[in-house]
Order: sequence, then structure tokens, then C-alpha cells
Amino acid sequence: MDMSNILADLKNTVIAGVVLTVIMIAVVVGWHTQGLEFDQGWWAFLFRWLHVLSGVMWIGLLWYFNFVQIPTMPAIPDELKPAIGKHIAPAALFWFRHGAMATILTGLILASLNGYVLDALALGLTDGVAKHTAIGIGMWLGIIMWFNVWFIIWPNQKKVLGLVEADADAKKAAARTAMLFSRTNTLLSIPMLYAMVSAQNLY
Repeated sequence: MDMSNILADLKNTVIAGVVLTVIMIAVVVGWHTQGLEFDQGWWAFLFRWLHVLSGVMWIGLLWYFNFVQIPTMPAIPDELKPAIGKHIAPAALFWFRHGAMATILTGLILASLNGYVLDALALGLTDGVAKHTAIGIGMWLGIIMWFNVWFIIWPNQKKVLGLVEADADAKKAAARTAMLFSRTNTLLSIPMLYAMVSAQNLY
């Protein structure tokens, strides 16, 4: 089989990744005869895996916008900038906002399956558990970032991209607002990721 035929098409690449994952699971489960009990722990693991995948999509694109696209835009010749606005940005923003939604939903489901969603949202004040305080801080930072994506960044980006009607001044103001809140999310992503990882490893 010519791997280039798989790797040249994104859909085939993703399918191949899923198939490879299934093969890996079959090998590990067949070897150790455990890890596929379909109990509460398995479902919690499944949603943790989906949560991580979604988070990689979301934060990866957030950092792409802030570390690559936004700093590079001033150096791009004016005649080439429409390619970004008409083709690259809309596609990136689609996966960006839906990655944010998937991250929040899978995270809340995961917290519910593990039985700490209310204690975490209460920042551990209900039970005094440090892990719930840490994961709760991460959850609230993630929720704030999700809100920024769906209710501030995306509505303003629709003006910038011409998906909703706006004059030149409104587009300029919308671009700055979207940029500032994207930078806010970049700032929040650092303590958010620390809170999430520390909850799993330090407490």
C-alpha cells in the first residue's frame, strides 16, 4: 500500500489514525486481557481521551492564531491578504470554535462521570478537596475562554470576514476586539492548562 495515497488526503489520514488506534487497543487488550471492561472507569477514560483530542484542536488553533497568523499578517503583501480572510481564517475558525465546544462538553461529561462536577465548579469549597479546587479553576478558566470564543471572538470575526454586514470602521473595531479577546484566551490558557494537569498529577 502506498502511504502517500493515505497521507495526501486529510480524511483518509484521520481514518487511518482511528484504525491504528483500534489496532493498538486490540493488541494491548489481547496481550494483557484488561482495559476494555466498558464500566464507568472505561467511559470516563473515553471522555478524557475525547476531551484531550478536542483541547488539542482548540488550544492548538488558539496558539496558531496568536503565535503565527496575527504576528505574520502585517508582513503579508496586501494583495495576498484576501486569501487568508476568504479561505484559511474561515476554516481555522470553524475548527477553533467547534473544538472549544467539544472541549467544554466532553470536560463536563468527564467531570460528571467521575462524580466531581459540582464540587469542582464550587472550587472545592463544598468538600475541601485540593484536587477539586485545582480542576475547578481549570474548568472555570476553560468556560470563560469558551464564552469568549462563541460570544465575542466569533461574532466579531464574522464582521471582519464579511459574513455579516459592517462598514470599514466597524470591521476595524471588530478585528481589534477579536484579537484582544484571543490574546486574553492565550493568557488564560497557560494557568488553565497548569490547573488541569496539576489536578491529575499533584493532588
